[in-house]
Amino acid sequence: MKIFISADIEGVAGVVLPLHGEPGNVEYEQARRLMTEEVNAAIEGAFAGGAAEVLVNDSHGPMINILPDQLDPRAELIRGNIKPGGMFAGLDDSYSGAMCLGYHAAAAEHGVLAHTTSSSAFAAIRLNGMAASEAMFYGAYAGAMGVPVILLSGDDVTERTCGGLFPGAEFVRVKTALGQRAARALSPHTARTLIRDGAERAVRAAGQVKPYRVVEPCDVVFDLTSVTMADVCATIPNSIRYAPLTVGFKADTILDAIRWMRVCAMLASYLR
Repeated sequence: MKIFISADIEGVAGVVLPLHGEPGNVEYEQARRLMTEEVNAAIEGAFAGGAAEVLVNDSHGPMINILPDQLDPRAELIRGNIKPGGMFAGLDDSYSGAMCLGYHAAAAEHGVLAHTTSSSAFAAIRLNGMAASEAMFYGAYAGAMGVPVILLSGDDVTERTCGGLFPGAEFVRVKTALGQRAARALSPHTARTLIRDGAERAVRAAGQVKPYRVVEPCDVVFDLTSVTMADVCATIPNSIRYAPLTVGFKADTILDAIRWMRVCAMLASYLR
């Protein structure tokens, strides 16, 4: 049995500030260590649950956050950006389940460091008319391949807004949001224990969890954080300008919707 882990940082126990996800400071170095340790807990649980192979994709920012020399040697690691499949790079239909570790709520939600792909670019994103999180986008991407999301971890807002997308999946709540940049968190040791145990249960029950799917073709709509950013995104062929801050696309597949999201985020980044 093959298990895929996509690891983000905002949903890690103890992470509460943008500084924790930005390389080049002491707080980030602590956060990336905590992230690595939560990933190791998930790997341990996955193998205990019957996994024969585990692939980890570093999915935050520059995607070089996990400390390779501290990663459980039984797992393989994908690092770096830009890569096909983004946060789910490396996933294919040979995997029995995917885990979204350290994930967070969508843009415009009141969760810890809530955003969707880029907090500087997007004020909100809607997929087929629904407020869309990274878990929704990439869970649907996995579902299109027949792969279920079997575990998520993060804060209580992520559980409330994303957990229901994946009936039967394990959710490990490692902190409770007190605001966008504040939380009441479990100790890292307790969080890792819960992740390890949740991952084991998730792998054992993977065959009972149905893949999450969205209707394709799909509509993806972006509310940009400035009119100038929307101006730039609206230069893309096939874009639809709905309002001064709002640009959308008709996407044939969920992967195409993700591609448009990533392209718009990268274009917008040049205007900071």
